[in-house]
Amino acid sequence: MAKALKADVLYTGKKDGVFEDVYIVWDGNKFTKVTKDKPKEVEEIIEFDHAVVTPAFIDAHSHIGMARAGEPSDEEEANERLDSVLPVVDALYSIYMDDKSFRESIEWGVLYSCVLPGSGNIIGGRAVFIRNFGADIEEAFVKYAGVKAALGFNPRKTTEWKGTRPYTRMGAVGILRKWLIKARDALKLIEEGKKTPEEIEPEIRMLFPVVKGEETLRVHAHKIDDIAGLIMLRREFKLKTTIEHASDVHTKEAFEKIKREDIPVVYGPVDAFAYKTELKHEYWRNVKLLIEVRPFFGLMTDHPVILQRNHYLQLRFFRRFGMDKSECISLITYNNAKILGVDELLGTIEPGKFASFIVWNGDPFSLESYPILVIGEGRELHRE
Repeated sequence: MAKALKADVLYTGKKDGVFEDVYIVWDGNKFTKVTKDKPKEVEEIIEFDHAVVTPAFIDAHSHIGMARAGEPSDEEEANERLDSVLPVVDALYSIYMDDKSFRESIEWGVLYSCVLPGSGNIIGGRAVFIRNFGADIEEAFVKYAGVKAALGFNPRKTTEWKGTRPYTRMGAVGILRKWLIKARDALKLIEEGKKTPEEIEPEIRMLFPVVKGEETLRVHAHKIDDIAGLIMLRREFKLKTTIEHASDVHTKEAFEKIKREDIPVVYGPVDAFAYKTELKHEYWRNVKLLIEVRPFFGLMTDHPVILQRNHYLQLRFFRRFGMDKSECISLITYNNAKILGVDELLGTIEPGKFASFIVWNGDPFSLESYPILVIGEGRELHRE
């Protein structure tokens, strides 16, 4: 039987998507309607004194379940040190769902994560989109969400790890270009009938969707020049890419270039400590430039860099610089869902999408407010 909840205020997840005094109806794991009229033929109508509803939050870039709360740092599994190019590595298999951070995330409405390999490798492996409330990795799995790559300082600080390692940024780009060329050339041989797929090594075959522009290359890049280098590689190989971080971008012109190139940005984390040179221009006031230009972007935590439970707290900077509340909410709901390719399932409260949402006891932008009910795909996950 269907259930309903009375929302005094509803943020749908879309820009300008704010409604008052509506009922949200779901049946099983999907929303069926949002209506002004009190629904009939429902099993239950949930009501609170004052309920503000938002979609469940999505973290578009994290290492939750890999770097685990309460465990020694030498047990974290974000980076595989076997080689610098690892297309067959899959982040799903280094996630433990008993990481207690998942429980804390659920309590604060962050129900979905894109978990990526770290940025110590030039190609770190596949990113995976998961439910934070899955009992195990099989139940948590929703879909794959691209291949992780890294430019800048991080892949050149790992020279003591195994395999071919770059000492410079030009070395890192050279290795990445080599593998992209190998994949492109191998694909051409297959298309010309000169080789069969089985004759190509698995590492190269895994890059075929990347060089065909079918799978997103999720590229760690903080600094303006590394982003410019990515843009040139993107043009050369006709890649589908995102920019992951962009935290050191400190000029309006750089954000305008990103917007012209139509590259989505998974921005942040905003509240992180600038612990290395490639973050020397990182500054929370850069958010003002980002808002003025508005390339298409969502927000990350980079958990554990920022604890995922604090994901929505980063929105205070966007409010400070004039972004309205509904658009702020969209940064960690609809926008992230769109970038990750799950917007047909999640990101907004509308019929046909997963019934995953948060009920707040007041304005989410007030320090006094907190989630009093969290529903994930129709199931009650947390009640305060």
